[in-house]
Amino acid sequence: MSEVVSRCLDIAVALLALIFIIPLLATIAVAIKLADGGPVLFSHRRIGRDGQPFGCLKFRSMVVNAEERLARLLAVDELARQEWLKDHKLRDDPRVTPLGSFLRRSSLDELPQLFNVLRGEMSIVGPRPIVQAEVARYGRRFASYCAVRPGITGLWQVSGRNDVSYRRRVACDVVYARRKSLGRDVFIIVWTVPAVLKGQGSY
Repeated sequence: MSEVVSRCLDIAVALLALIFIIPLLATIAVAIKLADGGPVLFSHRRIGRDGQPFGCLKFRSMVVNAEERLARLLAVDELARQEWLKDHKLRDDPRVTPLGSFLRRSSLDELPQLFNVLRGEMSIVGPRPIVQAEVARYGRRFASYCAVRPGITGLWQVSGRNDVSYRRRVACDVVYARRKSLGRDVFIIVWTVPAVLKGQGSY
């Protein structure tokens, strides 16, 4: 699939989706603001195409002082520290708010990434956007990751998400990058719907 076709499809899908979900976006934004008065959006530094960093947008699902709370937790809880060092994830993350837990399980927290798509930083389908600390774990396969834009959904998202091993996550990203096609993208988009509804591996 050519770059021009891929980009045009990304823009068309993102714009169409935003037109339909504007009321939902507004409702979530108001709910987050009413919950604790903090920021509605959270921008997290991720690695994009060609290794360029960008701010990956999400609805804020954690408490305002999330980084400070994480540092305190990891300093006193060895099991949590080991879990964090393994995958940069905590299954029972105390920083996640009740509303944030729902947004994560339903994947609604990722809807603002449609704006990342419009800005050319992400695609609808692509590898999972990673942080700088994960680059070393990709090794030589990082070149494959950098060959395409990271996506809102992808092979990893429809294969169990956080329930799969990190090695398999990397393999999913590399397979997609090397075999990217329109048919594969359509397949992934179709299977994203039941994956989101099941909430498998989302936390």
